[in-house]
Amino acid sequence: MNVAPHLLTEDRAEYERVLDDALSTAHARPDLAGAGTRLTLAQLRSLTLNATTLVTSAAASEYDHFVKVREQHRAALGARAPVSTDRPGPGAGVVAIFTVLVPVLAGAAAVIFLLVGAVLHVMAPTVAFGATLLTAGLVFGAVAAAGLLCAAAGLLVTALRNSPAEVSAGGLLVGPDDELARAREAWRSALLERGILPFLRDVLAATAPPPGPRAPETPPTSPTP
Repeated sequence: MNVAPHLLTEDRAEYERVLDDALSTAHARPDLAGAGTRLTLAQLRSLTLNATTLVTSAAASEYDHFVKVREQHRAALGARAPVSTDRPGPGAGVVAIFTVLVPVLAGAAAVIFLLVGAVLHVMAPTVAFGATLLTAGLVFGAVAAAGLLCAAAGLLVTALRNSPAEVSAGGLLVGPDDELARAREAWRSALLERGILPFLRDVLAATAPPPGPRAPETPPTSPTP
């Protein structure tokens, strides 16, 4: 298949889609009445693909504009959503481990001290060591609660810090650019109306059967007397 020198590789599939759309609706176009009879749709498709240079040159100005707008769009995306190469330092990992371990260890110590202190207080109410263990358990329980609050606050701050960038980047990548969409549609329309359809009409006209010989005119007969 010949490919137009100015038709980029990434746009060949789009060119073929426009061609396939035209062939799929050929039966509804009176000017393409011979499609499927004089030449099959596969033959018409092959001929049009082989003439890509000729067909696409009819919409060269629209295609150049589309490529220019697309490059500007990609450059804007790259400038507004750069890829971050930063990596967290070792201190961030230590803080994360500390934030996780403190509530767990403090909570475990609080449970142990409270249980042992409660048992000693029941068995020997006059022993001061039981009350000391209960106090220590309460202190470790408070430390565990404070650690949980700090961990929750850290998660909330991290979520608030990262969510705007992610939403912004997602919006840039998903939301279509109006100017780019208009440029693509203008190229597709010009490619169809000025390139593909005229080429198909010319091919079908060239393969039309020649008109048959004209029947000779018979001279009028004179009435017999």
